[in-house]
Amino acid sequence: MTRLKETYLNEIAGAMQKKFGYKNVMQIPKLDKIVINMGVGEAKENAKALESACKDMEIIAGQKPVITKAKKSVANFKIREGVSIGCKVTLRGDKMYEFADRLINLALPRVRDFHGVNPNAFDGRGNYAVGIKEQLIFPEIEYDKVDKVRGMDVIFVTTAKTDEEARELLRLFGMPFAK
Repeated sequence: MTRLKETYLNEIAGAMQKKFGYKNVMQIPKLDKIVINMGVGEAKENAKALESACKDMEIIAGQKPVITKAKKSVANFKIREGVSIGCKVTLRGDKMYEFADRLINLALPRVRDFHGVNPNAFDGRGNYAVGIKEQLIFPEIEYDKVDKVRGMDVIFVTTAKTDEEARELLRLFGMPFAK
């Protein structure tokens, strides 16, 4: 069991129950899944770009990504329906807690001029999205082997009903929100 999951089970759930006054332990919000998405715009001309993005994501997430395809044609972007344009990974269970721990404690502090993540990036239903500008902040990515710097979206899906509950849950996990 990962350190973050143990902390959740031992301390975070109790603190959440005390703050929000839940009557039942099943009401306490928890992390459901983490979805990592990487859009690769140049994949339509260069198939190797998508391949290397998938390889980077596999190293970061510890699991093989799924290739995403365009749902509809967009003439301005020169994209046809069904063309591969990115990749994504859905993490659950121990892999999810292990990734969250690495993101919060190792990767985010390595961002240049880091003042915390946006505290308002909640969707109204208790889910949180954070954008990462470069994959180099993860220690497992070797700088010399990177062909192009790519960004990614990391979405924390929680069972919280409100943004306030989700913000408190992520704050207790150690998410560095900007003041």
